[in-house]
Amino acid sequence: MVPLKRKRNVANKNPMQHFHLRHLRVTDVSHQSWCELQVVHGFEKPDVRKTINDDPVVLAGSSVHLARELEEHDVVSVSTESREDHWAVKFLNVLTGLTMLKESGRVRELPVFGQVEGIFLVGVIDELHYSPKGELTLSELKTRLRKSLPTAAQRRTHDLQAGIYKLLFDRMVQGKLESETFVQRLQLRLDKQLAPGVCDHAQAVGFHVCTFSDALELLLLNLTHMDTPNIDNLKIEYVHQSTGAPLGIKEVQFSEPRLLAELHYLLSYWTGQREPQGVDIEDSWKCGWCVFTEHCEWRKASVKNTEQSVWNKRRR
Repeated sequence: MVPLKRKRNVANKNPMQHFHLRHLRVTDVSHQSWCELQVVHGFEKPDVRKTINDDPVVLAGSSVHLARELEEHDVVSVSTESREDHWAVKFLNVLTGLTMLKESGRVRELPVFGQVEGIFLVGVIDELHYSPKGELTLSELKTRLRKSLPTAAQRRTHDLQAGIYKLLFDRMVQGKLESETFVQRLQLRLDKQLAPGVCDHAQAVGFHVCTFSDALELLLLNLTHMDTPNIDNLKIEYVHQSTGAPLGIKEVQFSEPRLLAELHYLLSYWTGQREPQGVDIEDSWKCGWCVFTEHCEWRKASVKNTEQSVWNKRRR
């Protein structure tokens, strides 16, 4: 990767502080392996980033995921009024999801979260199921516009995403979540009363909670005693977006030491230990698919350096 010269951290603030972030999405971190500057530009230019989320291809992919989820259970809308409400619903989704996994052997759209390198990460696992051998398997669904498998560079982001999901899930079911993290990192209020819609939803799924503290204690207690195993296998399933035809399934080789080393590097940007970096010159082909090209300093500098190199050769 090629480092940028301009200092992005403002007034001694690290990127988490500068962008007013309490947590990162797992997809943000995994996309750093594709192009770190693209992720940074997404936070710097939210109006441009929105065009990506509104892209028909992205929306079509989301529809495929929703259809898969509806095969297993209904999607219930819960009215929330605060961040504490939002997280309480997330906790309830984890508990009902793990119960579903235990009873039926399969769950889809399961939230996972936890702290790594001082950064709180949040994501959603597409699917967990038990194999015929009784192994707990994570399966991530990726839709493809073309009827072909992705490039190695694209698969790398998918493999990293799946690996982070396993890391977070395993730590959750091992009881490694701590209540202080939610208060300190996410700045959530333990004594906050939950909205009536959240309390009603909790009662409907078999729980009684009145405050955020109730919901958090319920989550931590159940994670400790539900005896859910770690994930054994990681797989990426590729399907054609328009037809739903299967394109292939790739197994992901997981190494926790290797993953932690990569996360140490990737997250060091967010904690202000280094500057963001662009792709290597040989990977500059990625810029052809980037909506931030006209805003990218690395791209402009790369073009300028290439032009200068050509000019120097002509002068020889």
